[in-house]
Amino acid sequence: MNRWQILNAEPENYSGQAVDLLSTVGDVRLAQQDRDSLLTALTGVDALIVRLAFQIDEQVLAAAPRLRAIVTATTGLDHIDLAAAERCGVKVLSLKGELDFLRSIPATAELTWGLLLALTRNIPTAFGSVLQSEWQRDRFKGHDLAGRRLGILGLGRIGHMVARYGLAFGMRVLAYDPTPQLWVEGVERVSSPVELFRQADVLSIHVPLNPETVRLVGKSELDQMPPGSFLINTSRGDILDEVALLDVLNSGQLAGAALDVLSNERSDSLTSSPLIRYAQTHSNLVLTPHIGGATYESMAATEIFMAKKLVDYLKSLEKNG
Repeated sequence: MNRWQILNAEPENYSGQAVDLLSTVGDVRLAQQDRDSLLTALTGVDALIVRLAFQIDEQVLAAAPRLRAIVTATTGLDHIDLAAAERCGVKVLSLKGELDFLRSIPATAELTWGLLLALTRNIPTAFGSVLQSEWQRDRFKGHDLAGRRLGILGLGRIGHMVARYGLAFGMRVLAYDPTPQLWVEGVERVSSPVELFRQADVLSIHVPLNPETVRLVGKSELDQMPPGSFLINTSRGDILDEVALLDVLNSGQLAGAALDVLSNERSDSLTSSPLIRYAQTHSNLVLTPHIGGATYESMAATEIFMAKKLVDYLKSLEKNG
């Protein structure tokens, strides 16, 4: 039987163990692509492995007539046109719903806490000042976390981890989740998102992106937050109304925000992003390029897990003819 043709279009630092697993069922090609070269490279490919750099849409699928599977080691799937994939008979394999495995992956929760500390203690601007040969301690006074109210919107896997970090820092932790599977001991349950916004000195967003959560956090929600509060988003950019966020940052309603995600993060024209332009001249907005899951340990673990998942799927296709 012919071997499966597997293309990894984003192979930087890809797990060697994952490659070995994939090689048991197919020929693996590791080749960094831009969109144009990807469209050309997909001819003859049976399985495509991506991270977050590409928007997998109808054009990409049309360029891959043999494609049987798309593999992405992510929980969010907004970078893949799922309806188009289904129409083309392409299976999308991801980490979505793999709760038992994902409980061992702390990377995004740890970044959330790092962003919170960076924001409330002015770490990026303090570091930038030192690089200018300045040593001005009083310019960078920050805020204690102990005793303040941490509001968690969405008490899923990552929300659970962040809640435990908050408790360890002596914060009063509140959370809202309409369908919590498990609650965290010591976390206060609030009755509505509005109540959470009203009470949170720091709000951390941990909800999945779906049609119901697009712009879930908008002007009316942000206006409810206490003056001088902070917001963290490591979920997906489209959950947050970015225009409304800029309004409350400019007005001083929010003391600051830290975001690992933007609504247009896969755009070719990031320079036009109002949030990036604002951050270039204001120190109360910290931005990182969707690095929540990007640790060596977590990425290797997820790549190996997804390689096993793809191997099992391809073997099932062989078995079923």
